[in-house]
Amino acid sequence: MLRLSFLAALSACVASVQAADPHAFLKEYCIACHGPEKQKAERRFDSLKLPATSHEQVIELQDILDQLNLGDMPPKKSKQPSEAERLAVVAALTESVAETRAALRSTGGQTVLRRLNRREYVHSVGDLFALDMRLFDPTTKFPRDQTAEHMDNLGDVLQTSGYLLAQYFDAADQVVERAFSRDEPPKEQTWRFTGNFRPQQEHTFPHGAVYQNRYLCLYEVPDTENHEGGYGYIHDFRQGVPADGMYEVRIRAQAMHREHPYDPSIFQRDTEQPFRLGIVPGDATAGPLHHPQPIEPRLAEVTLTDGEPEWHRMTVPLLAGQTPRFIFPNGMANSRRAFGTLARKYQDQWPEHERKDLGIFQARRVVLQYGRMPHIRIHEIEIRGPMVNDWPPAPQRAVLGDAPFAPERTRELLQAFADRAYRRPATVSEVDRLEQVVEVQKQAGHDPFTAFKDGLKAALCSPAFLYHDASTTDQGRLTAHAFATRLAYFLGSAPPDAELRQLADRGALLTDEVKLAQTRRLLTGPRADAFIEAFLDGWLNLRSLGDMPPDREAFGRYYAQDLQNAMKRETRLFMRHLLDADESVTHFLDASYTFLNQPLADLYGLGRIAPPEQAHEFRRVELTDRRRGGLLGQGSVLTVSANGIETSPVTRGVWLLENLLGTPPSPPPDNVPPIDPDIRGAKTMREILTKHRDNAGCFECHQKIDPPGFALENFDPIGAWRSHYTAGRKQGPRVDASGELPGGRAFQDITGFKDHLLERRELFQRLLVSRLLAHACGRRMEDADRPAIDSLLAAMKTRGDGLRSLLEELVLSDTFAQP
Repeated sequence: MLRLSFLAALSACVASVQAADPHAFLKEYCIACHGPEKQKAERRFDSLKLPATSHEQVIELQDILDQLNLGDMPPKKSKQPSEAERLAVVAALTESVAETRAALRSTGGQTVLRRLNRREYVHSVGDLFALDMRLFDPTTKFPRDQTAEHMDNLGDVLQTSGYLLAQYFDAADQVVERAFSRDEPPKEQTWRFTGNFRPQQEHTFPHGAVYQNRYLCLYEVPDTENHEGGYGYIHDFRQGVPADGMYEVRIRAQAMHREHPYDPSIFQRDTEQPFRLGIVPGDATAGPLHHPQPIEPRLAEVTLTDGEPEWHRMTVPLLAGQTPRFIFPNGMANSRRAFGTLARKYQDQWPEHERKDLGIFQARRVVLQYGRMPHIRIHEIEIRGPMVNDWPPAPQRAVLGDAPFAPERTRELLQAFADRAYRRPATVSEVDRLEQVVEVQKQAGHDPFTAFKDGLKAALCSPAFLYHDASTTDQGRLTAHAFATRLAYFLGSAPPDAELRQLADRGALLTDEVKLAQTRRLLTGPRADAFIEAFLDGWLNLRSLGDMPPDREAFGRYYAQDLQNAMKRETRLFMRHLLDADESVTHFLDASYTFLNQPLADLYGLGRIAPPEQAHEFRRVELTDRRRGGLLGQGSVLTVSANGIETSPVTRGVWLLENLLGTPPSPPPDNVPPIDPDIRGAKTMREILTKHRDNAGCFECHQKIDPPGFALENFDPIGAWRSHYTAGRKQGPRVDASGELPGGRAFQDITGFKDHLLERRELFQRLLVSRLLAHACGRRMEDADRPAIDSLLAAMKTRGDGLRSLLEELVLSDTFAQP
């Protein structure tokens, strides 16, 4: 049975004749279902000890309290206690739990040794060496970080294997050699390309026949099924640039046929939007240059005007071996399909001898030769660089300072580097070991600088770098440097910056006044975006958005309009606003605004929110329809809780219980049958689940899981509103989003369900506080942490439930200061 069914059935039992006597309460109303003859949800209460004598017993009692306080139980069909009886039992159990916790003298959950996860590792080496980590990822061979409750920074699941240790050595070598890839300023060069723009194989014939390869043409968005015109690369510059650095890229480009005489549905793009041209890096050793690659951040972008070709200038960073690739972010959805459709549908516009028996390559030739195919046409490209404005470059200055390396500076430089890498002053013995590495390498015949670099690599493989510092004072609290480390990784996923390190060095960080000032500084800085991304990836599992990609045929706009990234950005901007404005955390449940670009607004059916030339930009949008307010109306949540093909009230219901209410169901027992989509002629998911719940072993669980899932049924797998299901291309049954909660509360749609959530906001707030504490401390919250969570909830309430206020109180809490 599910854990939830235990809680539901348990509270159903707690109605008493002797309300202040928990033993009599349980005996009268619970033993029939949780006694020697029957143990619903595998729970038995006739032997429950009061008062409790262990944390495990406290957890059982706390579960009873939680369900009584929620009011979900007893079920409406069971005998109900009076309000006075319920309050009396709650008071008695609360007192018993508090006394037991005090007797156990708990100060919080257990300390867990925690290593850096991949995200933290990348940010850490980037910070140490001032490297642009958008272009470089030394962790590609690291095993994927394990997660618990979707969180990837919990110490008990971040295991360190022999394979990972080997990858640490390789990553350290990559990082140090990247930082010191040049020992003298590289010579600036200029490359010009005016012709011989040989396209990918699929366009070789039509481009050669019609354009003689004079142009580099872009047709479609990067994320397509066939990849036939989404990436434009320079065939004669596939080897890439010779050195790391900044490069000026000048492009003479033209927007061709933005306005055209064809059916716009063929291209699936907003005709009113001007064309946009972007640059991403490409690496011929990483795969075909006309396909997506693992590392391809958007480095720059310009908007093209209609008319004659114009020169555009963009300055972008590139690493040695990388070549600029050009993309069409708001191009058509699928050029392969568009070419074929145009050739067939508009053949009356072609010369008579070009109208029949056209194969795919001839069709493309005909459309290019006689038609008005929308595309970006690049006439000329000029690349200049690397542009060296100062020397040595930032990565070398980060380690060597302003002076060049000299052998006599070896220990001084190792000490300074280790202080930063270890996030605390390195001890004499630690620096001795690094210096010994250097000496051994010199004795092996390496020159002093090569040996010094090996000393840096050794520091990057040290446990002092790879693990979070949890050192404590005599009072059992984090030292100043350990506190600085926790604060920096919590609010920025990166090591302490110079200001935090200096405060820790002076011993001035551990007063509440300074902690508060530093928290506010970090929350308003650029690193806070990393905190928001990391926390949302864990709390809402946005990291998994795209793991079950929506069907391309049914949900083509998801790919054509880059909705996956837009959805994540909406939720991140929403949380950023709550943080900056210190607005109530209940806005996560319901809000009168959100942050959208035009493609998301179109998905939500909100009409035009921006001029066409600003369609890709995000802006705050006021909502007049409550169905969209809060997380439950955002595409990110609605997509990550679906399976890419169809919605399931069970999947979404479980997601909501886990991530918004903190009451996750247990896995179903082995003897419970799976949900059969064809069960006895049921036509809708509601009918299927109704028949499934007829199984006695399923009812207890699904009465809790299904109603929240039904509330979201009006949203399709990518979050668009629907009033009916679809059956192939036809309209199916009407969506019924009503439901009844275990306590008997009914709702008709998502707005009614959100009203229910707002009435129980404390349950959501407790979940949010617990997840934030777990993310901050890098360990799971336990029953022993319950008093700390209660304290934070009370403090947050006195400050208007603001998100920033909550984070400030969290940093000032005893739990945050403990290892």
